[in-house]
Order: sequence, then structure tokens, then C-alpha cells
Amino acid sequence: MAILAFAACKKDGTGTPGPEKPDPEQPPVNQPGKQVLVWVDARSNVFGTYGKFSSKEEIVKILDILKDCGVTGLVIDVKPSSGYTMYKSNYAKEFTTLDGKTKPEDYVEFLIAEAKKRQMKAYLSIVTFVEGDGSRKIGHSFDNADFKDKYESIVVKNTQGQIGRISETGKNIFVNPAQPVVQERVLNMIKEIAGKFDLDGLMLDYARYTDINADFSEFSKQQFITFLKEKYQDTQADKINFPTDIVTSWKEQSGQLLPNVVGKYYKHWLVYRTTVIQDFVKKARVAVKSVKPDAKFGAYVGAWYTTYYQVGVNWASKEYDPFQDFELRFDWGFPGYGATGYFEELDLLMTGNYFTQIRLADNPATANLKYHWWSIEGSLNGIDYITKGKRPIYGSIDVGNVNYANKAEISKAIKYILSRTSGGVMLFDVVHMYAPQYNMLKQELFDAVKDGVKN
Repeated sequence: MAILAFAACKKDGTGTPGPEKPDPEQPPVNQPGKQVLVWVDARSNVFGTYGKFSSKEEIVKILDILKDCGVTGLVIDVKPSSGYTMYKSNYAKEFTTLDGKTKPEDYVEFLIAEAKKRQMKAYLSIVTFVEGDGSRKIGHSFDNADFKDKYESIVVKNTQGQIGRISETGKNIFVNPAQPVVQERVLNMIKEIAGKFDLDGLMLDYARYTDINADFSEFSKQQFITFLKEKYQDTQADKINFPTDIVTSWKEQSGQLLPNVVGKYYKHWLVYRTTVIQDFVKKARVAVKSVKPDAKFGAYVGAWYTTYYQVGVNWASKEYDPFQDFELRFDWGFPGYGATGYFEELDLLMTGNYFTQIRLADNPATANLKYHWWSIEGSLNGIDYITKGKRPIYGSIDVGNVNYANKAEISKAIKYILSRTSGGVMLFDVVHMYAPQYNMLKQELFDAVKDGVKN
């Protein structure tokens, strides 16, 4: 969930409505016991031009303000997209200095200790399958040529179907989640983090493929062939035309490469990718619990389930089957997809409800719908529906990059999420709150947060 100041939130696609109407409009009421968590992105807060977390004095001031706003916990990014860590690690280079700013030596320990002083919880997060900053060309992959050569994601680069390395596109260096060495590196870091710090929980961020155009490596091809044989008893799998039997042609839409014409194995491929991620999430849970059994294990995902299959993630309950859902009708559903849901592996889930529309009734086009994946209310309805209420949900808003009309709308969104979710709300990101240069409204936003939480 790395910050790009003023980056547009991707909202491609449209939600598919169900026939039920929403409950009558009721004023939201905050319920006691809900958590209010604030994300702390490493690069923007510590090394960013307007970031203040390179100074312990500033950290103390900001945490005091957050406490006054009603914030109950932090989500602290300890492995950003560079693949470096914000602490001394046995598995990665420590991220110490960038653009003339230097991290406090005990940055993570200090943040946790200061949070605990204020009775705040401390969740630590990792950018799971990204190992290099593509724009700056820094990070673990750029420091380790052999690792980069073997494990960086192989992607379709253009509408002509040309296949190449993700580093050739200038984007961040996603690695192939299916590779055992990639998984082992992350699992070792997860165990290290769980053992090293007094954390309340560990969160996976970017535990996914880069997009629908990945990963088309030879490794993935061979693993997919084995998958076809074992799961679908496909005796012709060895004869696959790769990758045209998955996607025959590509198109570009709003800057995103998407399948234009799909092949006979396309939906099998979607199931394969979500199986890869589900298997990893299971291992990650075991890794956390083996070191710190009482620590919570969770993940951040985008709330737009209707298109989230594109990044290879099925965060629904395994009891929900999109192929058999005749109410929402997901056309990408396929036999076996429902079993790849990983929600039951989590203790909590944070969903990015990054939309300016809060209530369904705010727009005449959605007023009579129940499920609408591009509004806060509609997406929360959908989330409740596909997760079966088995684990706490934290609805999330981006207070800086999403173009809210004014502070009152931010407050309203926070208040509504707190009234609806079982866990609480996550606010992305603290840098947007204290640095007007990093939010659309060009103002400090602490008062908007406080108003949403406390009123």
C-alpha cells in the first residue's frame, strides 16, 4: 500500500447489483470497543520530503495528537517495497538513509514503545512480494543480481503480448509468489519480526501478484501444468500453448493491461494463482503463530472483490463460491475457485474501501442497490456477504489520495465505517494527516479524524 502522493485510486470495473434493497437509512452510531488504526508507511513518513518520522521528537508529538483523536493502534510498515527492512535483519539490508534523511536507529522499537505508552496496539506490516523500488532502482533485487534474475516476475508488457521482466516496465519489482525461495525469504522475515518485537499482530500487504499480466515465467508454466494434472485430471496439460491458451490477446484500458480474448485455460489459471496465494497465507499464519501464538495475523486487501481476482487473491471465506453465486454472478467464477478463499486463515482483515461515495443513497444510480463495490456502504455489504462474518473486518479509507470534497466527508466516512464493521477502521496514512502537501485538501486532517472517531 505504498504512498504515491495524489495517486489515483484504481477503481476500474463496475459492481454487479443484487436484487435486495439496503436497510432503511439510519444515522450511524459508533460502538464501544472498535479499534481505530493508523497506517505508518515507512518511506513516506521517514524518508519523504515532508515526512516527520525521522525525528523522535516529531514522532512523540504526532502520537500524542493521534491519541487525542481517539486512535487506538498503529500499523507500522517494517519492510517497504524496496525489500529492505526498517530494523537490523538477518535476511535483508537495513533501510537507513534516503534523500538526505536518516532513520532513527531503533525506529521500530521506539514506535512500538511510544504506542504502548499511549495504550495503542502495534501491528507490524510487510510489503510481502515486492523486492525493489523500480523507479529509483534500489532494493533487494537490485543488490542481488542472481535473485533478481531467477525470481522477479515475468509479465506481459504490452498489447502485442510481449513477455519480459517486470524491471523492464519501470514498475516496482514484484517477485513470483510461487517460487519456494521467494516464500522462504518472506517466511523467515515473518518469524524474525514476530520474535524480535513486542507486536500485537503482523499484517501482510501486497501478498499478491502484480496484476493479471503476471506471472508468465517458465517456472509458473511448469507448476501450472502439474496443477492441471492434479486438480483437474487434465491428460492434455503437457500440450498447452503457453501463454496463448491462457490469454490469446491483450488490450489496454485506463492504463491497465487486460485480457482481450481468453484461452481455454484462463479460468483454470485464475484458480491456480489464488491457490498459490492461499498456500502461502497458510504458511505465513503458521510462521507467526509458531513464534508468537497470541499475535494476531492479518492482511490488507482492496475492497473491490469483483476485480481482485486479477491480482491472484481470493480473500473471501472458503465457504463462499463465486461460481455458484447466482445473485452476484461473477463471470470469472470457475469450479474450484471458492475453495481458494483464505479468510479463515486470518485473525483480521483490512479492506481498502477507498471511495468518495459513502452511502448507497448518495447516488440515485445506486440508491436501490445492496451490493455496489465502488461505494463504502455497498462494498461493506459485499464484504459481509462473502466473508460470512467469521473474522473481524476493518474498513479502511485513504485520507490523502482519495479526493474527498471536504473534511466533513472524511469524518462521515470514518464514522460510518465504525458503525458498520466488526473490528473498526484503518486510516491510510498518518503522513496525509500531518503533511498538507500529501493530501488532496492541502490541510492538516487530524481534526477530521477526531471528529469522525469521537462525534
